[in-house]
Amino acid sequence: MIVERLLRAARVGGTWVLYLLFLLSILSLAAMLDRWIYFRKRRDDVATLRRALDAALVDDDEARALALLVASPSIEAEVLRSAMRWAKGGAEAFADVVDSELGRVRKDLEKGMTFLGTLGSNAPFIGLFGTVLGVIEAFGQLGKTGAGGGGGMDNTMAAIGEALVATGVGLFVAIPAVVGYNVAQKRIGEIEGDTLSLSKLISAWLKFRKEHGAWHASASAPEQAEEVHTIEVDAEPRARRLSGIGGAEGDDDELGAQAAPAE
Repeated sequence: MIVERLLRAARVGGTWVLYLLFLLSILSLAAMLDRWIYFRKRRDDVATLRRALDAALVDDDEARALALLVASPSIEAEVLRSAMRWAKGGAEAFADVVDSELGRVRKDLEKGMTFLGTLGSNAPFIGLFGTVLGVIEAFGQLGKTGAGGGGGMDNTMAAIGEALVATGVGLFVAIPAVVGYNVAQKRIGEIEGDTLSLSKLISAWLKFRKEHGAWHASASAPEQAEEVHTIEVDAEPRARRLSGIGGAEGDDDELGAQAAPAE
Protein backbone atom coordinates (compact mmCIF):
# COMPACT_ATOMS: atom_id res chain seq x y z
CA MET A 1 0.00 0.00 0.00
CA ILE A 2 2.65 2.49 1.05
CA VAL A 3 5.03 1.27 -1.66
CA GLU A 4 2.41 1.74 -4.34
CA ARG A 5 1.75 5.29 -3.21
CA LEU A 6 5.46 6.04 -3.25
CA LEU A 7 5.76 4.64 -6.75
CA ARG A 8 2.86 6.76 -7.96
CA ALA A 9 4.46 9.83 -6.37
CA ALA A 10 7.77 9.00 -8.03
CA ARG A 11 6.17 8.78 -11.44
CA VAL A 12 5.00 12.37 -11.16
CA GLY A 13 8.40 13.44 -12.46
CA GLY A 14 11.00 16.00 -11.40
CA THR A 15 9.56 19.11 -13.02
CA TRP A 16 8.22 20.39 -9.72
CA VAL A 17 11.75 20.18 -8.28
CA LEU A 18 12.90 22.76 -10.81
CA TYR A 19 10.18 25.14 -9.67
CA LEU A 20 11.19 24.54 -6.07
CA LEU A 21 14.84 25.29 -6.86
CA PHE A 22 13.80 28.43 -8.69
CA LEU A 23 11.88 29.61 -5.62
CA LEU A 24 14.82 28.78 -3.34
CA SER A 25 17.19 30.71 -5.59
CA ILE A 26 15.00 33.83 -5.27
CA LEU A 27 14.93 33.47 -1.49
CA SER A 28 18.68 32.99 -1.46
CA LEU A 29 19.27 36.17 -3.46
CA ALA A 30 16.89 38.06 -1.19
CA ALA A 31 18.79 36.89 1.91
CA MET A 32 22.15 37.89 0.43
CA LEU A 33 20.80 41.30 -0.61
CA ASP A 34 19.43 41.83 2.89
CA ARG A 35 22.82 41.06 4.45
CA TRP A 36 24.61 43.33 1.99
CA ILE A 37 22.32 46.27 2.82
CA TYR A 38 22.62 45.57 6.55
CA PHE A 39 26.42 45.59 6.56
CA ARG A 40 26.58 48.48 4.09
CA LYS A 41 24.57 50.80 6.33
CA ARG A 42 26.76 49.96 9.33
CA ARG A 43 30.12 50.24 7.61
CA ASP A 44 32.78 52.51 9.08
CA ASP A 45 36.56 52.91 9.17
CA VAL A 46 37.28 51.07 12.39
CA ALA A 47 41.04 51.74 12.20
CA THR A 48 40.43 55.51 12.17
CA LEU A 49 37.90 55.14 14.98
CA ARG A 50 40.44 53.23 17.03
CA ARG A 51 43.12 55.92 16.64
CA ALA A 52 40.69 58.70 17.57
CA LEU A 53 39.37 56.73 20.53
CA ASP A 54 42.88 55.98 21.75
CA ALA A 55 43.77 59.69 21.61
CA ALA A 56 40.64 60.61 23.56
CA LEU A 57 41.36 58.02 26.25
CA VAL A 58 44.99 59.14 26.59
CA ASP A 59 43.68 62.68 27.16
CA ASP A 60 41.27 61.20 29.72
CA ASP A 61 38.41 62.81 27.79
CA GLU A 62 35.50 60.47 28.34
CA ALA A 63 33.02 62.90 26.73
CA ARG A 64 35.02 62.99 23.49
CA ALA A 65 35.35 59.19 23.46
CA LEU A 66 31.61 58.81 23.88
CA ALA A 67 30.98 61.38 21.14
CA LEU A 68 33.16 59.35 18.76
CA LEU A 69 31.12 56.23 19.48
CA VAL A 70 27.85 58.10 19.00
CA ALA A 71 28.97 59.54 15.65
CA SER A 72 30.02 56.15 14.25
CA PRO A 73 27.32 54.05 12.52
CA SER A 74 29.27 50.83 13.01
CA ILE A 75 28.06 47.86 15.00
CA GLU A 76 31.25 47.99 17.05
CA ALA A 77 30.41 51.52 18.21
CA GLU A 78 26.83 50.49 18.99
CA VAL A 79 28.03 47.76 21.33
CA LEU A 80 30.57 50.01 23.05
CA ARG A 81 28.06 52.84 23.46
CA SER A 82 25.80 50.57 25.46
CA ALA A 83 28.72 49.29 27.52
CA MET A 84 30.04 52.79 28.33
CA ARG A 85 26.96 53.39 30.50
CA TRP A 86 28.46 50.85 32.90
CA ALA A 87 31.99 52.27 32.83
CA LYS A 88 31.63 53.62 36.37
CA GLY A 89 31.43 50.02 37.55
CA GLY A 90 34.99 49.39 36.39
CA ALA A 91 36.63 47.29 33.71
CA GLU A 92 34.93 44.04 34.72
CA ALA A 93 31.44 45.51 34.55
CA PHE A 94 32.26 47.10 31.21
CA ALA A 95 33.55 43.78 29.80
CA ASP A 96 30.44 41.94 31.00
CA VAL A 97 28.16 44.42 29.24
CA VAL A 98 30.22 44.09 26.05
CA ASP A 99 29.71 40.33 26.09
CA SER A 100 26.00 40.81 26.74
CA GLU A 101 25.62 43.29 23.86
CA LEU A 102 27.56 41.04 21.50
CA GLY A 103 25.13 38.24 22.29
CA ARG A 104 22.25 40.56 21.49
CA VAL A 105 23.57 41.87 18.16
CA ARG A 106 24.76 38.42 17.08
CA LYS A 107 21.13 37.52 16.37
CA ASP A 108 20.91 40.41 13.91
CA LEU A 109 24.32 39.64 12.44
CA GLU A 110 23.47 36.01 11.74
CA LYS A 111 20.00 36.67 10.37
CA GLY A 112 19.47 34.50 7.27
CA MET A 113 22.77 32.65 7.76
CA THR A 114 21.09 29.40 8.71
CA PHE A 115 19.01 29.49 5.54
CA LEU A 116 22.01 30.23 3.29
CA GLY A 117 24.13 27.55 4.91
CA THR A 118 21.39 24.94 4.70
CA LEU A 119 20.58 25.81 1.09
CA GLY A 120 24.21 25.75 0.07
CA SER A 121 24.66 22.31 1.58
CA ASN A 122 21.44 20.69 0.35
CA ALA A 123 20.53 22.33 -2.96
CA PRO A 124 22.67 19.83 -4.94
CA PHE A 125 20.83 16.96 -3.27
CA ILE A 126 17.48 18.54 -4.10
CA GLY A 127 18.58 18.75 -7.72
CA LEU A 128 19.78 15.16 -7.62
CA PHE A 129 16.42 14.13 -6.22
CA GLY A 130 14.74 15.80 -9.20
CA THR A 131 17.08 13.93 -11.54
CA VAL A 132 16.19 10.61 -9.97
CA LEU A 133 12.48 11.34 -10.30
CA GLY A 134 12.99 12.33 -13.93
CA VAL A 135 14.85 9.11 -14.70
CA ILE A 136 12.12 7.06 -13.04
CA GLU A 137 9.52 8.83 -15.16
CA ALA A 138 11.57 8.28 -18.32
CA PHE A 139 11.87 4.55 -17.73
CA GLY A 140 8.19 4.39 -16.90
CA GLN A 141 7.36 5.91 -20.29
CA LEU A 142 9.75 3.47 -21.93
CA GLY A 143 7.92 0.58 -20.31
CA LYS A 144 4.59 1.84 -21.61
CA THR A 145 5.73 2.37 -25.22
CA GLY A 146 7.80 -0.80 -25.31
CA ALA A 147 11.52 -1.19 -25.70
CA GLY A 148 11.26 -2.48 -29.27
CA GLY A 149 10.45 0.87 -30.87
CA GLY A 150 13.29 3.22 -31.68
CA GLY A 151 11.10 6.21 -30.99
CA GLY A 152 10.46 5.06 -27.46
CA MET A 153 14.19 4.82 -26.77
CA ASP A 154 14.80 8.28 -28.21
CA ASN A 155 12.09 9.75 -26.02
CA THR A 156 13.59 8.01 -23.01
CA MET A 157 17.05 9.44 -23.67
CA ALA A 158 15.55 12.92 -24.08
CA ALA A 159 13.65 12.56 -20.82
CA ILE A 160 16.83 11.45 -19.01
CA GLY A 161 18.69 14.44 -20.43
CA GLU A 162 16.00 16.76 -19.15
CA ALA A 163 16.14 15.08 -15.76
CA LEU A 164 19.86 15.78 -15.48
CA VAL A 165 19.10 19.49 -15.73
CA ALA A 166 17.77 19.37 -12.18
CA THR A 167 21.23 18.44 -10.87
CA GLY A 168 22.79 21.37 -12.70
CA VAL A 169 20.16 23.75 -11.39
CA GLY A 170 20.78 22.49 -7.86
CA LEU A 171 24.48 23.29 -8.18
CA PHE A 172 23.64 26.67 -9.69
CA VAL A 173 21.53 27.49 -6.64
CA ALA A 174 24.01 26.09 -4.11
CA ILE A 175 27.19 27.87 -5.23
CA PRO A 176 26.01 31.49 -4.73
CA ALA A 177 24.45 30.53 -1.41
CA VAL A 178 27.75 29.08 -0.18
CA VAL A 179 29.68 32.14 -1.34
CA GLY A 180 27.23 34.51 0.33
CA TYR A 181 27.32 32.48 3.54
CA ASN A 182 31.13 32.50 3.70
CA VAL A 183 31.40 36.22 2.96
CA ALA A 184 28.81 37.06 5.63
CA GLN A 185 30.50 34.83 8.20
CA LYS A 186 33.83 36.50 7.49
CA ARG A 187 32.29 39.91 8.02
CA ILE A 188 30.65 38.80 11.25
CA GLY A 189 34.00 37.54 12.52
CA GLU A 190 35.65 40.86 11.68
CA ILE A 191 32.97 42.80 13.53
CA GLU A 192 33.27 40.65 16.64
CA GLY A 193 37.06 40.86 16.55
CA ASP A 194 37.08 44.66 16.17
CA THR A 195 34.53 45.01 18.95
CA LEU A 196 36.62 42.96 21.37
CA SER A 197 39.77 44.86 20.37
CA LEU A 198 38.18 48.25 21.06
CA SER A 199 36.65 46.99 24.30
CA LYS A 200 40.08 45.86 25.50
CA LEU A 201 41.39 49.37 24.83
CA ILE A 202 38.64 50.95 26.94
CA SER A 203 39.04 48.31 29.67
CA ALA A 204 42.75 49.10 29.90
CA TRP A 205 41.92 52.79 30.28
CA LEU A 206 39.39 52.04 33.05
CA LYS A 207 41.91 49.89 34.93
CA PHE A 208 44.63 52.52 34.62
CA ARG A 209 42.34 55.32 35.77
CA LYS A 210 41.19 53.28 38.77
CA GLU A 211 44.73 52.49 39.92
CA HIS A 212 46.66 55.61 38.92
CA GLY A 213 44.10 58.32 38.27
CA ALA A 214 44.17 60.47 35.14
CA TRP A 215 46.82 59.68 32.55
CA HIS A 216 48.49 63.13 32.60
CA ALA A 217 48.47 63.36 36.37
CA SER A 218 50.23 60.01 36.59
CA ALA A 219 52.62 60.90 33.80
CA SER A 220 53.75 64.17 35.51
CA ALA A 221 54.85 62.41 38.70
CA PRO A 222 57.97 60.77 37.19
CA GLU A 223 58.91 64.09 35.59
CA GLN A 224 58.65 65.91 38.94
CA ALA A 225 60.69 63.20 40.63
CA GLU A 226 63.37 63.56 37.96
CA GLU A 227 63.50 67.33 38.45
CA VAL A 228 63.90 66.96 42.22
CA HIS A 229 66.63 64.40 41.72
CA THR A 230 68.47 66.75 39.36
CA ILE A 231 68.26 69.63 41.85
CA GLU A 232 69.60 67.45 44.65
CA VAL A 233 72.48 66.21 42.52
CA ASP A 234 73.40 69.78 41.54
CA ALA A 235 73.08 71.03 45.11
CA GLU A 236 75.52 68.52 46.55
CA PRO A 237 78.69 69.75 44.76
CA ARG A 238 77.65 73.35 45.45
CA ALA A 239 77.42 72.61 49.17
CA ARG A 240 80.85 71.05 49.06
CA ARG A 241 82.25 74.13 47.32
CA LEU A 242 80.67 76.44 49.87
CA SER A 243 82.05 74.40 52.77
CA GLY A 244 85.47 74.49 51.17
CA ILE A 245 85.40 78.26 50.85
CA GLY A 246 84.23 78.66 54.43
CA GLY A 247 87.03 76.38 55.63
CA ALA A 248 89.62 78.40 53.77
CA GLU A 249 88.43 81.66 55.29
CA GLY A 250 88.57 80.10 58.75
CA ASP A 251 92.19 79.05 58.21
CA ASP A 252 93.16 82.58 57.13
CA ASP A 253 91.58 84.10 60.25
CA GLU A 254 93.43 81.60 62.46
CA LEU A 255 96.79 82.43 60.84
CA GLY A 256 96.15 86.17 61.28
CA ALA A 257 95.36 85.68 64.95
CA GLN A 258 98.62 83.79 65.49
CA ALA A 259 100.68 86.40 63.69
CA ALA A 260 99.32 89.34 65.72
CA PRO A 261 101.17 88.62 69.06
CA ALA A 262 104.38 88.08 67.22
CA GLU A 263 104.40 91.73 66.17
